[in-house]
Amino acid sequence: MGEGTGMSAVDEARAWLLLCPGLSPGVDGAGGGNPGPVTSSLIASFTAELGDRAAVVRSSRLVLGVEGGRLTLADTSGRRVPAPAVAYARLSTPQLSTDREVTLLRHLAAMGTQLINPAEAVLAAVNKFWHLQQLAAAGIPVPDTRTHTDAPLEHVLDSGVPQPCVVKAVRGHRGRRVFLSTDDTSLRAVVGSLDDRHPYLLQRYVAHSHGRDLRVIVVDRRVVAAAVRTASDDRLVSNLAQGGTHTVCTGRYPAAEALAVEAADAIGLGVAGVDLLFEADGSFTVCEVNCNPTWRPDMPGIAEAIALACRTRLGA
Repeated sequence: MGEGTGMSAVDEARAWLLLCPGLSPGVDGAGGGNPGPVTSSLIASFTAELGDRAAVVRSSRLVLGVEGGRLTLADTSGRRVPAPAVAYARLSTPQLSTDREVTLLRHLAAMGTQLINPAEAVLAAVNKFWHLQQLAAAGIPVPDTRTHTDAPLEHVLDSGVPQPCVVKAVRGHRGRRVFLSTDDTSLRAVVGSLDDRHPYLLQRYVAHSHGRDLRVIVVDRRVVAAAVRTASDDRLVSNLAQGGTHTVCTGRYPAAEALAVEAADAIGLGVAGVDLLFEADGSFTVCEVNCNPTWRPDMPGIAEAIALACRTRLGA
């Protein structure tokens, strides 16, 4: 198996590493050309763990169908392809589309494929309020949050919001479209400048965690790695895509790691990156649950754990 795997190699493969478009070339490397470190580590681990039972498959080479009342799958040359028994999909969450990637995941599941991250869990993870709904229903601590559907944001402010508050787009990614509003007056001053294509979350500001959070990678209810992420220049957002740094600390915060496992389970994700905030009393609050976490070379074992999760399902 290799990154250039042709569709002819999938006939006997029972596990797929499914690469979807839009992944960051420097990280996931699925946008064409040489694979990035995350994709490279996944390919190597799938090869070591599963050998010829695994294949790398790009979503751009698949054609979905319904023929004679039965679901079908083919490559772009028209040749039939059997659905895998297990699949792990690397997705670009900023570009995730219900008409494209989610449709593919649903199609595979309907054909009997076990998805490490099911379509319903992916949808819950990419909408920041959806996963707050599920976490709160499961009794997992999350920040107090207000959001809206059709109500203008100005009317939401009239109803009362946390002050100060963190403002986030419900479909924001990689730390973008997130800012701190110190009070109601300053927020009202910028409301008209906000992109209103998506609703916003107005969330309690956890001051003790300003510019830092704890990212925990969970695979099949097991913590594989954890790191404290710290923002640069006293910024609010600690996301590495926004220039933050991280320090690996797996095992240092066992209570937080246990909470991360609960959060991933509540959303239904087999692979998750759970972001937790530090509270002043020493406890933790779950900020976000990500369905497509990336990792750095100093966080070993993640790709191996994902490949093992696929092999475990095959064995079952």
